[in-house]
Amino acid sequence: MNILIIDDERAICSSLSFALEDEYRVFTASGPEESLQVLDQEPIDGILLDLNLRGASGMELLRQIKEKKPDVVIIMMTAYGSIESSVEAMKAGAYHYLTKPLNLEEVKLLLRKALAFQQLHQQVQVLSQAVRQQETYAGIIGKSSAMQKVFQLIQKVKDINSNVLITGESGTGKELVARAIHYQGERQKGAFSVINCAAIPEPLLESELFGHEKGAFTGAYAKQQGLFERSDGGTIFLDEIGEMPLALQAKILRVIQEKVVTPIGSQQPKEVDVRIISATNRNLQEEVAKGNFREDLYYRLNVIPIHLPPLRERREDVPLLVEHFLALYSANMGVRKKTFSPDAKRMLYHYAYPGNVRELSNMLEYAVALSENEVIEPRDLPEAVRENRSGGTVREAAERGLLLPEGLTLAEAERMYILYTLEKNGGHRLNTARQLAISERGLRDKLKQYLRGAE
Repeated sequence: MNILIIDDERAICSSLSFALEDEYRVFTASGPEESLQVLDQEPIDGILLDLNLRGASGMELLRQIKEKKPDVVIIMMTAYGSIESSVEAMKAGAYHYLTKPLNLEEVKLLLRKALAFQQLHQQVQVLSQAVRQQETYAGIIGKSSAMQKVFQLIQKVKDINSNVLITGESGTGKELVARAIHYQGERQKGAFSVINCAAIPEPLLESELFGHEKGAFTGAYAKQQGLFERSDGGTIFLDEIGEMPLALQAKILRVIQEKVVTPIGSQQPKEVDVRIISATNRNLQEEVAKGNFREDLYYRLNVIPIHLPPLRERREDVPLLVEHFLALYSANMGVRKKTFSPDAKRMLYHYAYPGNVRELSNMLEYAVALSENEVIEPRDLPEAVRENRSGGTVREAAERGLLLPEGLTLAEAERMYILYTLEKNGGHRLNTARQLAISERGLRDKLKQYLRGAE
């Protein structure tokens, strides 16, 4: 191991070098500039630093060294020992403090302890990093057994070309999983293209996916390459695939079967090598049964299914996510990292998060932005968490159901219960209608009525 002695008295440097050279490789320096040069050139493990250097502050040099090499062990030496300077040195990062005249046996013993401490600290860092790696995968956070299974599945499928269908409620992180598969796999150098099939009207969606020739339709003033062509050699992520019109489903099926695309207005098919990852919060098997989704396309897309559990089913991940978003938004807003009071933590941990990770992220951003103190209290949290509108834990929600305030009319109570059930089902209208024992059309009419009443 390498030791650096920093002292402006040559006799001290010589005697310490002589005493330590049998156990260590020893370097000496008489001032800050020389010391920092040695640190730049040699892998120093431990430093004996004089607090009172001629024309320089040993305390200031300590801070400079710690900024440059935070893991190096530093033992301070001084002939003017005091409690105040000792405390200041320890706060600045010194491992220990010795007063002159030095006892060489004490110096040797302290150096051994300090370097053993350093090795232990490095081992802890390595183990901590290993633990953190087990709790995350490509930016996805989760130590629960459900998420560990997802991580293992991503690891297995990232380097193959089979299509993947990711299912789960809104806000569970389906796009993050798609990105992890692409960027951790062999296609990472190719394009990763994302399109939301529910957000774009059918004619525009077809053009976005397959491209068009100039003059192919009104407004097509120039030739445009589609996402499939632009993603050649990469991955295309079809989000909300359950919302795709049937006519386009047939064209997607052709891309999968023949590996070609034909732009609108063209007769010339073009070969493409694209991996398709799709996602939905719908039950596609039910959509197939209703005739809303092609069965042959379903089986082509669902070669490798990955299901993301809702946050309420992996509650052990909530503390990890809270810490992650707390650090993220504190840094983004340029404030010191905040903490939660015990009551605020309890509220966050007991909330069921119908909006899943996306809802938790929004809540943390809200709390960091609006809290005026470093400790976030319950009053700084959104009203939904304070009132636990999610119904608390899953068991509590099942036992307690929806709490309706007094004085509501029958129509108001019906409205609250229907919207509550819709939220509990993640916005899935068919499941909501079944739970309420009404037709899907009846539910749609009720929702339209509520929207008209809000205008």
